[in-house]
Amino acid sequence: QVQLVESGGGLVQPGGSLRLSCVASGTIFRINDMGWYRQTPGRDRELVAVITGGGSTNYADSVKGRFAISGDNAMMSVYLEMSSLKPEDTAVYFCYMDSRDSGWTRDVYWGQGTQVTVSS
Repeated sequence: QVQLVESGGGLVQPGGSLRLSCVASGTIFRINDMGWYRQTPGRDRELVAVITGGGSTNYADSVKGRFAISGDNAMMSVYLEMSSLKPEDTAVYFCYMDSRDSGWTRDVYWGQGTQVTVSS
């Protein structure tokens, strides 16, 4: 049983910055990867950034150079640094964890989401 809690969203002006946090709790045997999706009504869910258990990262083309994902040593806290924010970045951002339990069963967990609004 794992819970993910996001925080850090809010209202910012274009060009501003935010830092999103995702804190995990519970029993985790192995983390395959963690990352962030975003969802806006009328749009498909978009994978924004991912960090693997080995520490490699990948980003959507739309956020490359502006967003950075990182995690602590145990990958129990993951962060998304966002800068040069644009109105099109407005969305609910969801943290996820792709993991294996002690029986090597794959489990995917989701946070409840945090709203990011970029508007002048």
